[in-house]
Amino acid sequence: MKVVLFCGGLGMRMRDHSEILPKPMIHIGYRPILWHVMKYYAHFGYRDFVLCLGYKADVIKKYFLQYDECITNDFVLSHGGKTLKLLNRDIEDWNITFVDTGLLSNVGQRLMAVKEHVQDDAMFLANYTDGLTDLPIHLIIERFARSGKVACFASVKPRASFHMIESDANGVVKRIEHIKESGARINGGYFIFRREIFNYIRDGEELVEEPFHRLIAEDQLIAYQHDGFWACMDTFKEWQELEEMFAGGRAPWALWRNELVSRKAG
Repeated sequence: MKVVLFCGGLGMRMRDHSEILPKPMIHIGYRPILWHVMKYYAHFGYRDFVLCLGYKADVIKKYFLQYDECITNDFVLSHGGKTLKLLNRDIEDWNITFVDTGLLSNVGQRLMAVKEHVQDDAMFLANYTDGLTDLPIHLIIERFARSGKVACFASVKPRASFHMIESDANGVVKRIEHIKESGARINGGYFIFRREIFNYIRDGEELVEEPFHRLIAEDQLIAYQHDGFWACMDTFKEWQELEEMFAGGRAPWALWRNELVSRKAG
């Protein structure tokens, strides 16, 4: 099953970083967040990726063309540096298709641009590249396959520090509460689509606007409620929090690392 990843946005809310790097290439630890998202899918056995490129596509291409597995793997160096033996590998079994989907394209346009790469698959996965989670994607795929629906996404609780309010016509506040306590849920990405999704997208449309409303009208869109970890890297503060979590060994999304630690401990 292929995984389509949207990597082409301008990342304006991370402008200090994105003037130099595209947002998916901002590092958490030794690797860019794009790698963390890909590693998450690879952990569950989904290693055939289609990258929808746009802004600074050359940076993403060069990163993988010059990929150094020694950075995040143990290895043995011998014979005065002439022989190197990797004890683990990262991307040896990954298949990555790089597609230029336009500098200013929206997500719907980017998905349509890679249609030829996934249309032969009955189902495929898709995602943004700035959100991390410990979502049990393999279980959701099984449930989605049985549902017969066209599309699915993760419904998550927002982590933002905002307060929601209700007021009357005169502006008098009737209720105020933290968004985390309000019961509100948002689109967390981690989409699963059947190939019929392309029948719902018109030229130039954003994915979660008109296409999703058409799906809703036909009862073809479902949301999986995930109450575990989910975080989006939209701001410098959010990047800093993810960086600190990873550095401190408290990265819930790094299922591959957590599993490796458990094996070594055992």
